[in-house]
This record gives sequence, C-alpha cells and structure tokens, in this order.
Amino acid sequence: MSKNSEFIDKLRLSGLRPTKQRLKICEVLFDREKTFHFTINDLAKNISDKIGEKISLATVYNTVHAFKNKGYLKEISVNSHKSYFDTNITNHHHFFDQDTNQLIDCDEDVIENLKVKKNITGKKISSIEVLIKVATDNQNQK
Repeated sequence: MSKNSEFIDKLRLSGLRPTKQRLKICEVLFDREKTFHFTINDLAKNISDKIGEKISLATVYNTVHAFKNKGYLKEISVNSHKSYFDTNITNHHHFFDQDTNQLIDCDEDVIENLKVKKNITGKKISSIEVLIKVATDNQNQK
C-alpha cells in the first residue's frame, strides 16, 4: 500500500475528505522515522515552510483534532492554555522544559513504579502518564 493511500485511509477513517492540504498534513505528521511533539501553530508553520504555501490554521486544527479523536495522535496539556500533540501514541512519560517550551519523551527507566492509592469511585484507571516540568536552576548558576 502506498503512503498516499495510507494517508487517504487515515483521513477517511477520521471523517475527513482527503484534500491536497490534508494530505500534506499527513505527510508531515506520519511520513517520518521518528515520532515528534508539536503545537498546532508549530505544525502549521512547519507545513508552510516545507511546501511553500500556507494552509489555513483552521484546517490544521480540525485535521489534528480529528486524528487525535481517532487515536492517531495523543494530546498532552502542559497547562490550561497550551497543548502539544505527540505522534507516539503509546503510554509514556514526558519532560516539559519551561525555558525552551520543548516537550521531551522521558525514558521508562527514569520513573520507577507508580502507585495510585485511591481511585475515583466507579472509574477504572486506563493509563498513568507523568509530565515532569523542568526549568533552569538559577541557584546553581551563581
């Protein structure tokens, strides 16, 4: 199966028409060796730089959210007004560098077994993912 037909299938399964712009979004998101993190604004700029034409922010936003809802992307909220998306949809932890606004995958061996002592009544824990926020230690820079 060609990459283009894979992308068309992903778009259709996500409830989207496979337009030229959406296929370019797929190419940037899914046609790469390594997974990566991005904000919607970063992705829109990356696509514009790569193809030399602008794709509407609304198209990028709607496509990314449709992919997230279908399970092709994961959303990581770092605060109430900023979310990153991850092409690695497995359960894993992250560091968030507050100095650079960069989201970084955290190796499994960095965090030992997590124990949840209490759960919400009537709910089952589906996953546990930790977001570790880091910043420059100004104490050590003197």
